[in-house]
Amino acid sequence: MKNRTALITGASSGIGKELARIHAERGGNLIVVARRQDKLNELKVELEEKHGINVTAFVKDLSEAGAAKALYHEIKATGIQVDYLINNAGFGLRGKFHELPWERQLQMINLNMVALTELMYLILPDMLARNSGKILNVSSTASLMPGPLQAIYFATKAYVTFLSNGIAEELHDTNITVTNLMPGATETEFAQTSGMDKTSLFKNTVSARSVAEDGYNSMIDGKLDEISGLTTAQKMMGAFVPFLPKKLLLKQVRQMQEV
Repeated sequence: MKNRTALITGASSGIGKELARIHAERGGNLIVVARRQDKLNELKVELEEKHGINVTAFVKDLSEAGAAKALYHEIKATGIQVDYLINNAGFGLRGKFHELPWERQLQMINLNMVALTELMYLILPDMLARNSGKILNVSSTASLMPGPLQAIYFATKAYVTFLSNGIAEELHDTNITVTNLMPGATETEFAQTSGMDKTSLFKNTVSARSVAEDGYNSMIDGKLDEISGLTTAQKMMGAFVPFLPKKLLLKQVRQMQEV
């Protein structure tokens, strides 16, 4: 990890911020990306002063068309090599598909799926040229089932999980690994942003730090999947998901997301 540079999107808060802290604690340099300049500057100062590493910050809204490509070329212009790509940026929305603003749902698709995919597509050839690198994509346990009242969010995370696993196998004969992190309900800004903070699903949350540690360690170990942050009851439910009648599963998921 020492002297390895990690590119982390959505690094200004939550799991992304904790991933940045963990990498810095282990002596690694960082490229941090988010929309909020003030939060990125605070993180840069904190990590550089505390750990003596280099932090390069880019203010980008990756939900905007062309933002991922622009970011890649700006990083290339600095001459910094990306050793670890951590696609963490994403958000959710709660509500009925036909009632939520389409523009906001399109932003979610672009951020959760398109930007993540494009960054992998652009950075992976550089890793292949060196035959070294690690990729961590932050998906969700939501990727394991359909999600009424968060239909697009669940679908975007299913895409991330399947994409990560598929590309991981394509790279089986290289030294590059792709790890898929699937957090449960986590104590981050996500709950407020998505409108999930008052639902039963978010009554018991785990810390962003514990999820980030699970994800980071799994990336270093080259694991395929890492499920993190589930309560005992949620783990039990997860074990039964493949065997539940789909209509019953859909009803249970909907009820968990109702206020």
